[in-house]
Amino acid sequence: MEKTQKERLFEDYPIPKAVASLAIPTVLSSLVMVLYNLADTYFVGMLNDPVENAGVALAAPVLLAFNAVNNLFGVGSSSLMSRSLGCKDYETVRRSSAFGFYGALFFGIIFSILCTVLKNPLLALLGADSTTFGATNDYMFWTVTLGAAPAILNVVLAYMVRSEGASMHASIGTMSGCILNIILDPFFVLPWGLDMGAAGAGCATFISNCVACGYFFVLLAVRRKSTYISISPRKFTLEKRIALSVFAVGIPAAIQNLLNVTGMTILNNFTAAYGASAIAAMGITQKVNSVPTQVAMGLSQGIMPLVSYNYASGNSKRMKKAIQFSMKISLSFLVVVAVLFFIFPGMVTRLFIADPEVITYGEKFLRGFSLAMPFLAVDFMAVGIFQAVGMGKHALAFALLRKLALEIPALFLLNLLFPLYGLAYAQFVAEFVLAIAAVIQLKKLFERLKKRDSAAEVEDTTD
Repeated sequence: MEKTQKERLFEDYPIPKAVASLAIPTVLSSLVMVLYNLADTYFVGMLNDPVENAGVALAAPVLLAFNAVNNLFGVGSSSLMSRSLGCKDYETVRRSSAFGFYGALFFGIIFSILCTVLKNPLLALLGADSTTFGATNDYMFWTVTLGAAPAILNVVLAYMVRSEGASMHASIGTMSGCILNIILDPFFVLPWGLDMGAAGAGCATFISNCVACGYFFVLLAVRRKSTYISISPRKFTLEKRIALSVFAVGIPAAIQNLLNVTGMTILNNFTAAYGASAIAAMGITQKVNSVPTQVAMGLSQGIMPLVSYNYASGNSKRMKKAIQFSMKISLSFLVVVAVLFFIFPGMVTRLFIADPEVITYGEKFLRGFSLAMPFLAVDFMAVGIFQAVGMGKHALAFALLRKLALEIPALFLLNLLFPLYGLAYAQFVAEFVLAIAAVIQLKKLFERLKKRDSAAEVEDTTD
């Protein structure tokens, strides 16, 4: 039987070509997503009002919390889908995609309701005070109260489309919303347009996510005869096998994200004690720092279908080559960016705001964040591999180690020893230790796969 395009991509393409086909669109999508997040900061920053910028920065943990649902159903279902494709089990692909879609929709609506009902204590927890409450609340009305469900479905559908190897279509869908957001931002935010400030940035984000969801719905309708992805209610199932397989990978990924939110909330609360300028600077530098780290994240997510497929089909040699090739690219890139950010932090911060006090804070924060970048390349790749092969417990262990054992204690200690400025170095402490652990665990995984391959060869010889 002649191989399909998907099978040729996963099984026969040269490693550089296969990685490029899957990872480049994902990386571009991640970059555009970061740019649209930076667009909110950039255009709100043009108002030169630290309070409006602080409103966007303080809401960031809630938007990051969307990824808990994204990871639960997006990472969880897409990992199962790719492994099922490797085993040629197409009915499981259909049922796991329907399970992921309706699970994401349900929890997105619940997320929105809870954040709206508990608005006041939530804003207080985020670090908003009487000065920043209004701007933060206005931004969250559009991005969370109205926008949680489309923002979550947009990402989950992209994961599913990517799991079949259609990385370009996944990226086009995501990027369509991001680019629209960048176009709409100045019109909604700035005085010459609707002059809505932080609320305008939120409104543009909401509209853009709705458009991105629309793209994926149209795509699935057009490709219904050539895709195994299904969002039909008839394919939705609570079958134990499907749910447990999705949750085995998705729950650790979701917990990892919730711990990231916890860490960011603690960081913002510490920073809030030093005023709106410090909060604005921390928000700007975190988003600037997210540009190169999202490239590394996009690369690790992009190769997940390739790793999952070859792991399930027993071609661990091809899987290992793909991982090694991708790791070299990611590490080289982040080392270069880290050096540039460390040398020119003021120049980068000045692109987003002209306030001298914010720039001074931002220079020191960005230098601290840049030190963690090379180690993030290793850590992101390791977690992506664990998720791809169904090693959810390992991904969870890394999440707990990263936040609970390392980064959060480091925030408290470094803020005590070096008030405010020490906060930016907590991530470096955590990622350095994690990189060592990642190398050890990946080595063990490769050794186990080598034994599996040897056993399979002996069995074939015997037969």
